[in-house]
Formats: sequence, structure tokens, C-alpha cells
Amino acid sequence: MAHPKRKTSKTRRDKRRTHYKAEMPQIAVCKKTGESHLYHRAYWHEGKLYYKGKVLLDNEVEETETTS
Repeated sequence: MAHPKRKTSKTRRDKRRTHYKAEMPQIAVCKKTGESHLYHRAYWHEGKLYYKGKVLLDNEVEETETTS
């Protein structure tokens, strides 16, 4: 059986235990759109990709007029 060369501290051991970890994913509600989403994740709402209340991508296609 392997034996450690140094003693591992109790706090390092306790950090691996489950009571420090989050049990359920944390849900945030955007102040701008009112949409619920996971923290630190971008989310889609009405064809737009939001992150931290700002629009990252707009999926709506804008048609440009071309003259020949």
C-alpha cells in the first residue's frame, strides 16, 4: 500500500469533500430581458445572443438594398 511522504493538511482534504461544492446550478435573471439563465453563460432570447446584459450576436438577417 502506498504511503505519502508528507502529511496532507486537513483543509486540503476538506476541499475535496462534497459539502463545499454547489449542489444545484445557480440561476440568474437578466435585468434587461427578464430571462433566466445560468451564471457565466450566454443565452438566446428572441433571436439575439446575450451575455452580461449586452447583445453579442443578432440572428436577424438585415437586407441591404443594392442598386444596379
